[in-house]
This record gives sequence, C-alpha cells and structure tokens, in this order.
Amino acid sequence: MSKGFGGRRVLDALSFVVRPGELFGFCGANGAGKTTAMRIALGVLAADSGTVRWNGAEVDADYRRRFGYMPEERGLYAKMTPLDQLVHFGRLSGVRLPEARRRAAEWMERLGVVADPKAPLEKLSLGNQQKVQLIAALIHDPAVLVLDEPFSGLDPVAVDAMADVLLKRARQGVPVVFSSHQLELVERLCDRVGILRGGRLVAEGTVDELRRAAGPGRPRITVRDVPPRWAHGLTGARVLVEKDGVTTLELESERAAQDVLAGALAVGRVERFGRQEAGLGDIFREAVEA
Repeated sequence: MSKGFGGRRVLDALSFVVRPGELFGFCGANGAGKTTAMRIALGVLAADSGTVRWNGAEVDADYRRRFGYMPEERGLYAKMTPLDQLVHFGRLSGVRLPEARRRAAEWMERLGVVADPKAPLEKLSLGNQQKVQLIAALIHDPAVLVLDEPFSGLDPVAVDAMADVLLKRARQGVPVVFSSHQLELVERLCDRVGILRGGRLVAEGTVDELRRAAGPGRPRITVRDVPPRWAHGLTGARVLVEKDGVTTLELESERAAQDVLAGALAVGRVERFGRQEAGLGDIFREAVEA
C-alpha cells in the first residue's frame, strides 16, 4: 500500500503478511508510517493505492467489524465509567447486553483494572486507562488484533499481564500486530518482526533471521576503574554504559577495538572483551540509520 499527505509520501509500496496465530512486531522510528499503515488496515484512512486482504479476500466494512483495534491515542470517553463504556463498545460490536456486561467485568478483573465503580475514566491512572483501552479492543472476541503501542505507560506487572493476553490470543489462532518502541518486549514476544523506514519495510523476519542477516555483532569492551569520562573522545567507540565506575563501549571496527583495548589495559581493569551477538535494538539502529 502507498499513502501520501500534502505531497509527502508516508507509505511507499508497503507490503507484509501476518499469519494466523502469529505475533508480528511492527517497528520503526517516529514518523516511519506505522500508525498510518494500521489506520489504513482498520479503514480509518484510505490508501492511495494497494489493498488490505484477509484470508485471501479484500477487507471491507464487514470484515473490519471482526478486527480489534487499539489506537496509540486514547480512544475512550473520559467522563464515562470504564465498565459503562466497555459495555457500550461491546454493544457497538454486536455483543448482546448481558454478555457485554459479563465480558467487561471479567476482563477488568483479569487485567487488574483498579477503579471505583462510579469513577469516570479520567480519574484512573494512565496504566489503568491503557488496560481499559485494550479491553475495548478485545471485548467482541476479535479475529484479528491490531495494537498501536499497547505497552506504553504500563508498569512491569501490567506489561506481563498484557503480554500474557496477547500470547494466549495468538495461541488461539488470532493474528496479532503491534507496534512498540520497547524493543526488548518485541524481541521477547514476537514470532516475526518488520522494521519500517521512510514508509518502506527495510527488514523482516524472525529475530534469529535478522541476526544472521546483520552478521556478527560489533566488538564490545567492559572496563572498571578508569578515569572519569575516559571513554569520551575515543575514536571509533560508542559509550553504552557509564555507571558506578564501570564503562562499556561498542567498537566500530577491529582496529578501533585493539586500540581501545590497549588504552583500557593501561588505565583500568578489563572485565570483558569480545563480540556481542546483535540484539533487536542493534538491528533496529542499523536498519533505520542506513
């Protein structure tokens, strides 16, 4: 699909596939086109060219009613109680009133939504609002889930609860697409990852496939007891950690690695020196900065 705004192309012949039961991590820098692609998939925006297909057929309004969508911006009613609006969203999606009430209450208990039953949504913490927004996407038992930054603003316990929900939905055969800047979560949860740059998919595959494509990681060195700011200004070195007397550097080349190693041995104590297997964060930086 392709999409432009005001003469600027936001999506440029973007194409990818999410399989049944698969968690697909949709990654990219701000402005890469992730939210635009999701809005087109949900029918909020129209593509300039291209189509969205599900089970081989072009997606229409009837199909989209079976999708669950969680926007990055709050799509909820601030003055309504969480329970009332979840029931409302369930009814809009065709769930009968008694069933909508039952599902809303069960989901709120399952995700640990802490709220006074009479309090409006605006009185809830941001993390609890995020949980309510996820429930709104789940309450009609969707066949497809599309989530834009679902983990934003959540504490570690809530992250684990939400991750468990997504994994269980995937195990039930539901394709799940979610965007996130929390790359450690994407790496831990997703079956496959797509990295977007300038409206184009520049890398796609499992994390292992992306690692193999990236090649061996760059050399790294961890040094203790070096002088303050010793690493700043070193040629071919990037500071990864500098805390409590321990400095970890990533080196751009073998020559830089040998030079920095020699300097580190002269002024401090080298605790580790070698290549680090590329993580998704490293792969992401290489892809978006290329």
